[in-house]
Amino acid sequence: MKKTIVALLTLLAVACQPLRNKTADTKESLPLVKKVNVFLGTSGDHGQMSPSASSPFNMMSIGPQTYPHIHSGYEHLAKDFSGFTHTRIEGVGCLGSGGNLLIKPILAGNSKTPLVKKEESAEPGFYGVTFENGIQAQLRIKHNFGIHQYTFPSKDGGLFIDLSHAFVDRFVAEEHHIAGNTISGWIDTKTTCDKGVYRIYYALEFSNFGSAKKAAEHQYIISALQHTGKMEVRIGFSSVSIPYAKAKIESISADAIGAQTTAEWNHLLNRIKVVGEKDREDLFYSLLYRGLQAPFLISETDGTYKAIDGSVQTATHPIYNGWAIWDNYREQLPMLSLGYPERFSPIVQSIANLYPYGKNNWATMHEPSPTVRTEHAIVVLLDAYKKGYPVNFTAIKDSLIAEADRLDYSAPDKALESSYDSWALSEILKITKDTILSKNYMDKALAYKSHWKKDFADLSRKDIDKMPARGLYQGTIWQYRWFVPFDIAGLKILAGGETTFLSQLDQFFAEDNYNHANQPDLQVPGMYNATSQPWKSQKLFRNIMLDTVVQSYFNDNSKGIDSYIGRIYKNEAQAYIRTMDDDSGTMSSWFVMRSIGLSPANIGSPIYYLTAPIFKTVRLNWEKGNPFDIVVQNYDKDHFYITSATLNGAPLDRNWLTHEEITKGGTLLLKTSAEPNKEWGTQNQWISKAEH
Repeated sequence: MKKTIVALLTLLAVACQPLRNKTADTKESLPLVKKVNVFLGTSGDHGQMSPSASSPFNMMSIGPQTYPHIHSGYEHLAKDFSGFTHTRIEGVGCLGSGGNLLIKPILAGNSKTPLVKKEESAEPGFYGVTFENGIQAQLRIKHNFGIHQYTFPSKDGGLFIDLSHAFVDRFVAEEHHIAGNTISGWIDTKTTCDKGVYRIYYALEFSNFGSAKKAAEHQYIISALQHTGKMEVRIGFSSVSIPYAKAKIESISADAIGAQTTAEWNHLLNRIKVVGEKDREDLFYSLLYRGLQAPFLISETDGTYKAIDGSVQTATHPIYNGWAIWDNYREQLPMLSLGYPERFSPIVQSIANLYPYGKNNWATMHEPSPTVRTEHAIVVLLDAYKKGYPVNFTAIKDSLIAEADRLDYSAPDKALESSYDSWALSEILKITKDTILSKNYMDKALAYKSHWKKDFADLSRKDIDKMPARGLYQGTIWQYRWFVPFDIAGLKILAGGETTFLSQLDQFFAEDNYNHANQPDLQVPGMYNATSQPWKSQKLFRNIMLDTVVQSYFNDNSKGIDSYIGRIYKNEAQAYIRTMDDDSGTMSSWFVMRSIGLSPANIGSPIYYLTAPIFKTVRLNWEKGNPFDIVVQNYDKDHFYITSATLNGAPLDRNWLTHEEITKGGTLLLKTSAEPNKEWGTQNQWISKAEH
């Protein structure tokens, strides 16, 4: 889902020295957080991310609201600020989601006080800015609790509060109550693409509070009690109720909250430890950070949560919300399944838990947080089960079947995507011993072949490189024709056999038909792994991650208009190619996985293809169990071909590993070279195959 905004051409340097005070972080906890550049992808339509103060998997995200702004509320090149808002989903389309509860520091009670950026600084959990008029703001956060600190250049400082603020004017309704120095209430807002409504409960607690004067409907001017030149706001969030939101507010210091969130980020970033060139490490951790922001933990510590039908429920495990599954089922969720099992397990249970309460493909009218869409949840549930995560399919079987029966085959791309879900359901029904039903849905899945022959076989038709042609969504016939990840064996036969299949893959890349700006063909660079020429995937992955490429497609035009030549992944504000959204960690996680040498072969199968990491060593550190080390022998930063491998000392002639082989720990030794070994990885191949 992408809508192009006007891309700004000039690139400013990110930086400024930190405005924050030093926290009590230990030397061991500092390095990885310091490697994260939170300004990556924050300018123009080059990622749609923000530098907001955030903590892992937190729907509260306190960040700058600029004019003009991109989908997350902030534009790095912009200097004019409207204030600070508290919600957003990083990197999504439809002009974003969130933007709730605007707080603006002002002078002399004037809500129009200009805020022009002079310098800013940010890192995970912190954002700070100084304005030309001398006002300073520092924002810190932990889960569903944040602190604003404002310093004013004179004694007439105050705050402007807009309870109706939201991106794209998606505000629906709000109710609030003022008692003493606290404003509390709830806010309803349309979520991404106006598809549903989410409700947030909040409590705002002001220090140095004098009075709250109504400025307009839903808006207040907060004046200071004492003219000290300082004001502080503490905010609590909940998806359940105002009392829960109030309970989030703590009396700890800003430095203490900063230390806690820094420690939490470092704990998660250290889960995947890479050693290599500094610029690659910095890029890696800046992108890994983006894969750890969503979905959002929305249940309370006692297990209470709001279901998507608006009812209050209680769970024995954490409940998450804030989905972008059509996008991130391909990359971000698989990354979490490998590196963060303690998080992924309740995330999977939360996805399964959508079904009893009326799961929609998009949002319901009673969402507990900003959210996007949930297509291919069936595939995610199967993938989790195959990787050893518990999923109670029996409890939701009827709902899964009902969802599969609503699948849309009306357009060529929808036919392939729906076939994928039918395949996943067939596999699930095998697990539940429903043999006859399983066969029925496998027949539906294999019917993709007739759709493929009709729309994707003939490469001589004139519209194969047009976007959108024949009703396709964000892709071309060239790009969608490969979308049969569950049956590459069958796809090869349809294409005319291995030789023709390889020839067509070669043509696809030689003619610059691949589009990394969006998701429909993300899996294609890895498809050589399922052929007799796996070394070609090794080269393509390295090129897309680190080298100059040609990209001829964007999300506002077809091939032949303003092709891009350069790197895709850059550690700067205009990071990605234009119109390329990060989509809730999807595109960041694509890089993370391939940079460590692992890529999912097919979501729904517990298999990872191997490629050369861009680092000397990689270590996966789980909270429980033995670590898994990937060590590159004969390392050179420009070597990207694997010539041989060993797993725990034994020769490995295949180019794939199972999820179980990796997660039980051990050492994978990869020998690399500047030239491919065209024999390695061609034996004992793993190729997806759909069959009864």
